[in-house]
Amino acid sequence: MLTLDLTNAPRWLDLLPGVRLQLRPLTTALMVSARSDAAIQALPPEAGPEELAMIMAKAVARRAVLDWEGVGDAEGNPVPVTPEGIDALLDIWPAFDAFQSAYVAKWLLLEQEKNVSAPSPSGGSAGAIATAKPARPAKATGARARIARRG
Repeated sequence: MLTLDLTNAPRWLDLLPGVRLQLRPLTTALMVSARSDAAIQALPPEAGPEELAMIMAKAVARRAVLDWEGVGDAEGNPVPVTPEGIDALLDIWPAFDAFQSAYVAKWLLLEQEKNVSAPSPSGGSAGAIATAKPARPAKATGARARIARRG
């Protein structure tokens, strides 16, 4: 069952031990905005799915992350949320993987549900066309073959 959450309140996501992000709800508007990100538009046609996934995750995160805790500079001082900081955070594999799994994957699962084929109007295979030749009748073997030859 799909549960509708009609609140637009930001939520905290525990990304990694000691690191959490305050995120906007992942809405269609946010995803559409991310898809039109300049970095995505600049991708060459031959870009692979891995490159697209990384650039898309960063585009989504730049729009979704409102605040964070547990992110600091080389001296351990907390740093403010910036687009460059978000990109640097997602360049760390465990952070990227956790963000994709815990935040983006929920939206992608809903998108996948829309991509299934609808059944034919009269049932699952009513509109299907047979493409295989019918099987030949089975030949009698063993005892049945001996009886057929005698009789």
